Amino acid sequence: MPIDRRDPAGRTQSRGRCHLYVLPVVVEDLLKLGFSRDPLARLQQLHPRWYEQFDLDRAFTVETESVPDARRLELRFRRDLDAYNAPRPLTMREDAGGAREWYRGAYDVLEAASRDLEGEGYTRHAPLRPWLQAALQARAELLFDWTSALGVEDLETPRPGGFGATSAQTAVRDALGAFDALDIDLAPWLPEVVLRWHRASR
Repeated sequence: MPIDRRDPAGRTQSRGRCHLYVLPVVVEDLLKLGFSRDPLARLQQLHPRWYEQFDLDRAFTVETESVPDARRLELRFRRDLDAYNAPRPLTMREDAGGAREWYRGAYDVLEAASRDLEGEGYTRHAPLRPWLQAALQARAELLFDWTSALGVEDLETPRPGGFGATSAQTAVRDALGAFDALDIDLAPWLPEVVLRWHRASR
């Protein structure tokens, strides 16, 4: 569903909770390190089908009190990772501002360092899947109005997986796929016509 493409971590406000995140890519020994006040929005920025591209059972965040605190931890981690630096995968959005802080072979180093942070009083969300499930569930109430605005004619044909899919169909397919991937029942949140379309096109 539509999100603010400006990552909250990049805003001037520094108050409020923030997350240092480690997002391993599925299959490859590659990960993204960074910080964000909204890790779900950050994942959506990096790839429209983020739930297929990243290993949510190995991904984790370290929750901090503020953006500066998360930034400080990121810099602390990065100092030891120069030898692991890798280019951004071509599958990731170039306009997401995620060209830097990709690392290959660094997961065990970061995982151990994040456990040490627990001893310093930080909260660690590992694996990240339950946190993401709760965050996505909290936004489910937005689905009805968003999908209703499409118009029934956009839900007739073609199916969203086809080459002739409209941009609106593709956006809805990708957004609803996240709810399926995280085992969130869509029935209470969608108009009946959209729910039928979604089930038929999976």
